Formats: sequence, structure tokens, C-alpha cells
Amino acid sequence: MKIATIVGARPQFIKAAALTSELREFAEEVVIHTGQHYDYELSKVFFETLDLPEPDYNLGVGSGTHAVQTAKMLMGIEDVLVKEQPELVLVHGDTNSTLSGSLAAAKIGIKVAHVEAGLRCYNRSLPEEVNRVLTDHLSGLLFCPTQTAVDNLEREGIVTGVHLVGDVMKDMLKKFLSAARDREVLPEMELGDGGFHLMTLHRPQNTDDERNLRTILDAVSDLDTDVVFPAHPRTTTAIERFGLEEHVGDNVRITDPLSYLDFLALLVRCSKVLTDSGGVQKEAYLLEKPCVTLREETEWPETVEDGWNILVGADKDKIISAVTSDAAPGARRESFGDGKAGHKVAEIVRNSLS
Repeated sequence: MKIATIVGARPQFIKAAALTSELREFAEEVVIHTGQHYDYELSKVFFETLDLPEPDYNLGVGSGTHAVQTAKMLMGIEDVLVKEQPELVLVHGDTNSTLSGSLAAAKIGIKVAHVEAGLRCYNRSLPEEVNRVLTDHLSGLLFCPTQTAVDNLEREGIVTGVHLVGDVMKDMLKKFLSAARDREVLPEMELGDGGFHLMTLHRPQNTDDERNLRTILDAVSDLDTDVVFPAHPRTTTAIERFGLEEHVGDNVRITDPLSYLDFLALLVRCSKVLTDSGGVQKEAYLLEKPCVTLREETEWPETVEDGWNILVGADKDKIISAVTSDAAPGARRESFGDGKAGHKVAEIVRNSLS
């Protein structure tokens, strides 16, 4: 049997790494890289450090508007699927690569499996939310990381093919955590354990909005603690475009994007996390790191309900208050499974194709 896996962005490379060895025990896997992330730090380095097989196809789509990017992906993915004729197309997460892969497959009658199905933040102005909803309604197999995700799908009338498997990102944390603890990263910064905060920022609502970007930079620059900021190319470009270099304080240490292992090494050593990334919110929760989310909503409500995540948007006072708060987080539930999600997904896929 043959399975086509669609990837295109950093989180998908990590999720795919949790599955590929399991899938290849019983099926031929064809990996299609859309090229949505094409910089070395955001793409190739992940294949190298996570022992992912090189993609069989790289569509080289690159950046562009949502419509242009999605259209190019649709055409490229369809060509590959027609040629390879897989029994199943596997997509991950909520990017344009996810939507394009599921839509291309559904249009030519190939079954779609969605890993990380059922997430909702209930803000349709976000492209990720649109991608999630459409992909779930196109999928025949829906692999949910949490019970909340299962419940979300049931409210939308999706009950067939839904499986609660846990989160594949937890699998990867279990696999690489020991190596990350032993890994030295950015020695020139002389970062001590717990002596810095870690920030990521990449969503258009923050990077394409001058006011939001300036406010966030001003807030973190006013903190007394060093902030290590591995900056997405979108963000560094926006800082330059808006002329906000003077809003980056001396305590804000901007670095190039990091590999998964290097980022994880910083995550286990930092004191708090500031982010607008869905995946980083969850990683912080799993590693018991208090998180301040630079958004008004989250697709991971469990992290907020348990007191480990505070939603602040791009409000300077709220950001500073949340980061400097000494309030103790609550108890953490085992909301994200047992760290064996990849194996469960593979077994369900095997049985569905037998």
C-alpha cells in the first residue's frame, strides 16, 4: 500500500517525524514537501536533525498570498497524486499545505487522514482556523490530540472516523528531551538555566500589524529579564520594514531560527515562554513552563484552564503583568495522551487500508 504525506512547515516536519518510521513498517510512504518553509533553518535542518527521509517531491512553492500559495500547492500536489496514486493522503496541522493536500486528494477521490484534527479557537478571521475546519470536513480519518478536539468535531456533526490518539508532539518531546537537556545552545549568550525568557512571534496578526508588533517589542524590552528571540524571517523583515529596530531593547537577544533540538534545549532551560504559536504553547505546557500567549484566543484551551497559559494579545500592560506575575500555575492534567500517538495513528491507518 502507498501513503502520501504532505508537509510544508516546521511543525509538520516534527509531526511527520513521529509517524514516518511507524508507517514505513507496512506501507510505502511518499513525502511531498510543498516548500511553504524554504529557508534552511525552517526546512532542511529539520529533516537532518529529526532523521526524516528526504522528501520524494519538493514543490518549491515558497511565499505568497494565501490564494497564490494555496493555488500553486493544489496544482503541484494534484500532479504528484495523479502520478503516484496513493491509497491515503496524510496531512498535519493547519497550514496552507494542510488544506491544499486535503483538497487536492478529496477532489480526485483519495481518502484523507488529518493528524491534529478537531482543534478550534473559534476565530474565523485566522487562516489557520479556516484551514482546520475545511480539512476536518474533507477527512475520512481524524486523529484528535485531546478529548476537547473530539467534542469540537461532534458539535460540527463529525463522528465517523474520529479517533482520540493523543498528541504526536508529546511523542517527540519524550524522544528528544534527554538530548535537548545535554545540548549546548548559544554559548556566546551565557544563558543560565531559568535566567531568561524565550519568545517566538510569527503570526500575521502580529508581524503584519505595525502597532501590534511595536507594542510587543516595547513590552518585552521593558522587562528586567533577558528575552531570547529566535526570529522567523517574516518577523525580522517586518521589523525592518516598519523601522522598529529602536524598539528592540538590549535585553532582547534576536537569533536566527533554530533547529528543533536547539529550540527544545532553550525551552527546557528558560523560565517563561512568550509566543503566538499554537505548538509552542503546548510544548511549554508539557515541559511545565508558564506561557504568555500573544493572541486573544487559543486552540489549546487545556493550557489556559490549568493555569499554565495566559492570553494577552498585543496589550503592553497585560504582557508585562503576565510575565512578571508570581502566581503559581495549577495542576497539569494528562490531556495530551501517553506519548504513543504515532504508533496509534499508524495502527489505525494500517487497519483502515487492509
